Amino acid sequence: MQVIVMIPEVPGFPGKIEDTRTIKLIMAAQWRTVNRAGFSIAEMITKAGYDPKDYISYYHLRSYDRINGPRSFLENILKKTGYSYGHAQAALARIWLGAGNPEWDKNNGTLNTVEPEISPTRSWSIPKTIAEAKKILETYESASTPSDREVNDSVGQHALQDSTKLQDERWLGNNDEERNCIISELTYIHSKLMIVDDLKVVIGSANLNDRSMKGDGDSEIVVVVEDTDMIPSKMNGQSYQAARFAATFRRALFKEHLGLIPPQNCTPTNAHDVTTFMTPVPNAQIDTTNSPEDHLVEDPLSDEFLALWNGTAKNNTDIFWNIFRTVPNNAVKSWTDYNHNVPSVSEGHVVANLSAEEIKKQLSGVKGHIVQGYMDFLIEEPGLVGGWEWTWLNIFLPLYI
Repeated sequence: MQVIVMIPEVPGFPGKIEDTRTIKLIMAAQWRTVNRAGFSIAEMITKAGYDPKDYISYYHLRSYDRINGPRSFLENILKKTGYSYGHAQAALARIWLGAGNPEWDKNNGTLNTVEPEISPTRSWSIPKTIAEAKKILETYESASTPSDREVNDSVGQHALQDSTKLQDERWLGNNDEERNCIISELTYIHSKLMIVDDLKVVIGSANLNDRSMKGDGDSEIVVVVEDTDMIPSKMNGQSYQAARFAATFRRALFKEHLGLIPPQNCTPTNAHDVTTFMTPVPNAQIDTTNSPEDHLVEDPLSDEFLALWNGTAKNNTDIFWNIFRTVPNNAVKSWTDYNHNVPSVSEGHVVANLSAEEIKKQLSGVKGHIVQGYMDFLIEEPGLVGGWEWTWLNIFLPLYI
């Protein structure tokens, strides 16, 4: 038996973990379920005489990319056209919004950015008409050169089976600018999905918590898929009949998490690269059950698969930690550790004293997006999972968990 749990690194609320009560409360509720406070899953398995790590494990998803916006290049466009990137954003906002709401325009609509850790608040007036906005965009884009068009807006595809190398990506700024534009962020897992024994799929809106499951909280809808189309497979080294939908769905997810699929790009210029994974029903999926990549993830209980899965998660985790000092992390077990390790740079930016070339060389080792679950994060702070909020009635808890 093996349970693999994929959850977000951090609940979807803005702010530093230490300073945001809601984040701490939700993470504490997760820890009380997973491995702390006396009656968690891990503690109950341990009391029964077993090692919980042999049966249940936790993981997150994380990605990297490069912001295609070197300061020197943008300043050159400003000199050529008289428009900044902010003006172009404001013009695009007018095109997206359309002719506008009279009440909204009456207040002289502006586009604001607030990045106090980087620069003061900045504002740009949104053009009054779509025609004016298009003229601004055309002028701004006229400064583009053939060299600019050779630079990819995203480099994250190199975590998948890309035919090119991250180190070969073009860049129009200097080395320091490229270093400052390399970023990482968590991939927020928001789907509610359970795949059981490659036979059944439960998918819908219900979270695995009291609010969704008790029946007197949130309104939810869930679909249970039980397929009758069986395919030959393996489970724990033995021949096994799996349901086609459940098995191929799990394999597709696992291949993505491990970087065992080609880049899933879709732009007006490469529509021919659209894969069946990117199209909805009733488009038929290509049968990949005999592919080499499928065989790597076919048996989720085999030693070979678990070595690949856990080895990839550890490798990715180590690379992200070395370059970005990503927090949460299992190395951070107390608030003292937290304050020592939280980067002084903007969240998700490079911390390590490395050149852009050295960073790209390390990031080229990232495969897929899986990273280790940070279940030991702040584990030396028992006050997070105890105290009056958990031992006495707290009227706000139902709002979060």
